[in-house]
Amino acid sequence: MPRNGYPHMVLDQYVDRIRALRAIRKERLDSIRTRGQAIAYQQEVRRAIRRAFAPHPRRTPLNPQIVGSIETAHHRVEKILFESRPGCLVTAHLYIPTKLDGPAPAVLGTCGHSGIGKLEPFYQEFCQRLARNGFIVLIYDPFNQGERDQYWRLKERSVVAGCTHAHNMMGKQLELVGEWFGAWRAWDGVRALDYLLSRSEVDKTRVGLTGNSGGGTMTTWLWAYENRFTMAAPSCFVTTFLANLENEIPADCEQYPPGVIGAGLEMADFLIARAPEPVLLLGQNYCFFDRRGLREAYDDVRRFYDVIGAPEANSDLFIGPNPHGFSHHNQEAMVDFFVQHAGQPLTVKIRNPEYLEETVANVTPKGNTVDAGATPIYELIATRADELQAKRKKMSVADLKKRLPKLLHLPTRKEIPHYRALRSARIAGQTCSRYAVETEGDIRSILYKRLEIPARAHTLDVEKEIHLYLPHTSSEVDLTEDRLAVSLAKKHPLYALDVRGLGESLPDEGGGNFFAAYGMDYMFHGHGLLFGESYLGRRVHDLLSTLDLLVAEGAKKIHLYGRGQGALIALYASLLHDAISSLALKNAPLSYHAWTQVPLVAWPAANFPCNVLADFDIPDMIRARGRKINLIQPWGPDMKPLTGQKLKNALTETGLSQSLIART
Repeated sequence: MPRNGYPHMVLDQYVDRIRALRAIRKERLDSIRTRGQAIAYQQEVRRAIRRAFAPHPRRTPLNPQIVGSIETAHHRVEKILFESRPGCLVTAHLYIPTKLDGPAPAVLGTCGHSGIGKLEPFYQEFCQRLARNGFIVLIYDPFNQGERDQYWRLKERSVVAGCTHAHNMMGKQLELVGEWFGAWRAWDGVRALDYLLSRSEVDKTRVGLTGNSGGGTMTTWLWAYENRFTMAAPSCFVTTFLANLENEIPADCEQYPPGVIGAGLEMADFLIARAPEPVLLLGQNYCFFDRRGLREAYDDVRRFYDVIGAPEANSDLFIGPNPHGFSHHNQEAMVDFFVQHAGQPLTVKIRNPEYLEETVANVTPKGNTVDAGATPIYELIATRADELQAKRKKMSVADLKKRLPKLLHLPTRKEIPHYRALRSARIAGQTCSRYAVETEGDIRSILYKRLEIPARAHTLDVEKEIHLYLPHTSSEVDLTEDRLAVSLAKKHPLYALDVRGLGESLPDEGGGNFFAAYGMDYMFHGHGLLFGESYLGRRVHDLLSTLDLLVAEGAKKIHLYGRGQGALIALYASLLHDAISSLALKNAPLSYHAWTQVPLVAWPAANFPCNVLADFDIPDMIRARGRKINLIQPWGPDMKPLTGQKLKNALTETGLSQSLIART
């Protein structure tokens, strides 16, 4: 195992940054004394939220169909199919009480992360409870839940077998074309609301919104995004962004709205955005979403509602006695709240819900929208990437170099970074000195140098011509196992660098897999999005800062090498630092566009720069290097070598020359 002395470094830096922003936010909220001040704050919050959900799609025909119905003693369940966007079919159930005296209040139900979607027993229960109390309820399947398995055609789909892993797969591909999966999820909700309000039975002035866990997420986001809802009750989601990070809880990619932490927001602000409309916060006493954060969020909401002049009944908190889940305690609290604010009669309790089976309840013939004619999301992404490629203008090398710092949100480098001389290490039978290069605050990149004279391990003596290697996941592993790194170490003064989150600062996964779709590296990428930054960009910054140090210490000529993830980092840095004399990339991807043309991509989310395909692609960066670049064993979207015809096809598609491919 490689040494792992700094596993919490990245996490702790994010924690410190969020705490600093929260202190500013608290001071701002504490200073709000008048309704006018509250409205001004609310408007700022709304603008930040609108930015997070951009770009905003245009409404297209829903093409709704009622494909069947199920009669029960107290309500009818209509089986609904509609298009949230062209080719994107959504399956839903509409619960209609049997006895309606006129237009009735309605509720949109959002599903949590259950593989069976709208048929999850808890979700059927809350729909029935609402229907028994006179509410029309529409509940719809999210992507890759219920009848919306996007990968239905694939024979091998183990990496997306769980709905959250599938969401993360869709999410990272969407980022390449400048979109956020959470906005796609929210748009499904907006269009579901469009359908609900199109029904003549619905009273448009009394429309609620509820859901649990991932459904609590969508309830929270939709509540802030869509003003037509008049009351909301998110369950088992609301806490604080800080609590989730401190407790090392990675979130689904839909739970990382871009830029909101950078804008100074907390989760409570998504509820504050709709003050003074009625909102009930629901949680569970033993939920993994921290109840301390839930109470803090409620305190923020309650105080803001008081300042803005909302009735006391318009904000409330209920914490059930269970672990995470939409138990009957929380469901009944939600129904009571909606009954009160919809002006319904006294609540009817139910103790024996009845559950629909798939064979009866499915909207589509085979229980899958793709089989029923839907376009899978990965094909929609591929089409969008093709559109961007077709209209993308060729950038000059100078313009490309100007664009990179903005794309990567690179910090300004003003000073040569300080370094610490650490204890030396034995790697592959050789003594290596170790240096902690302080690249940003408490972030330290670990620089290794293979030594001919071990006694010089306590100083940094940089030659005029050096070779610097960026590993795939760990310098210690590559210096021991990778043929390129091992051969370089035998020939040259070799340095290797672990940027943040790799090598010595690999996150502690508790024995888990660094490449897990729901792991800590993924979580750090998500928090980069929350800050409105790029985690990849911060890794590039670590390399650039280290290059500054090496030049300051005497390097005149630097030969840069990168493997896998390190190859991408090295490629970006090579265009932004004048000290790079030559560049060799092993196991590098040849194209981001290629990552959008397949259903599944194995590369970790941290390697996906947001909206890159609007401006350029990897071949543009490779060509910008001119002849000072070699490609060794390129990898495809599956992180496996491109060989034979696959390599020829990839070179043809990217317009790259075979001469760039090294024989080694």
